[in-house]
Amino acid sequence: MTTQQHDGQVQAPVPPQQQANWPGGGSYTSPIPLTHTHLGHAIASEWTKIRSVRSTMWTLGAMFALVVGIGLLTAVGLSGQTYVGMPLLAPGLFGLMLGQICVITLGVLVITSEYGTGMIRTTLTACPQRGRVLLAKALIFFALAFVMTTLACTLTALINSALLSDQTRPSYGSAEALEGSFEGGKIVADSGEWLGATLGAGLYVALLGLLSLAVGALLRHSAGAITTMMGVVLLPLVMALFMVGEALKDVRETLLEYSPLNGLASLYRIPMSEDQDATGWPLLGGLAAVTLVALVVAYALLNKRDV
Repeated sequence: MTTQQHDGQVQAPVPPQQQANWPGGGSYTSPIPLTHTHLGHAIASEWTKIRSVRSTMWTLGAMFALVVGIGLLTAVGLSGQTYVGMPLLAPGLFGLMLGQICVITLGVLVITSEYGTGMIRTTLTACPQRGRVLLAKALIFFALAFVMTTLACTLTALINSALLSDQTRPSYGSAEALEGSFEGGKIVADSGEWLGATLGAGLYVALLGLLSLAVGALLRHSAGAITTMMGVVLLPLVMALFMVGEALKDVRETLLEYSPLNGLASLYRIPMSEDQDATGWPLLGGLAAVTLVALVVAYALLNKRDV
């Protein structure tokens, strides 16, 4: 501890860790207290960033409007029919197929926008632990995307349940695929369907957004990363639609089964693959594994590259 004099006045003792020696002699006292940084500081910083930029409000707002709006319009359009031939909560899929694009776009922009503006230099100067920066971005984005998407899916599921629950079992045999979905002659959704159409769908889209963040960290270019993710989501289904003929049947079924859109559809109990009888949870686990691998690769390259 030392005591400094300035203009004849004696200042309070200065802790040694806040003293800096100058080449010409003397010392400088920092008015900012020294603290050890941790992950919580990086998370607070990323939360401030993501909630203060307009892209977050617009993309998540558009996602919410698409999921709930299209879900409502679909339910209203089907509400006059006695039987629509699909599970009770399945119409919620149609809005989510478009809404997920907004989450994917935001996931890319969370990191590529900083590369585009050069803000990434400031971020990594303030927090030299690059892995901590990537982890903080991933945690904040995933939590926000999961909560917003789950809320939108839950509201849509409630709308479908309210408007379509008066469907009755038809006398003809087209309801065999939905055996067990009727109680007392009325269509119902069991707990597994509710879980898949709400928490499952929210988790699936949030993971797609997190994968987009990892791809953005790898490519460091907004347009390139968004285009890549659009190809990942849409290309398997588009390719399968043009594979006609018995010779390509196995390839077509494989593309359909493992396409991201089929993962969503399976959570709503309407899988696209003919031979598939799954709930979507295995495909969600596969998406989580792919996302984890992409984040690990992004972490390795982030530490290796220059900014």
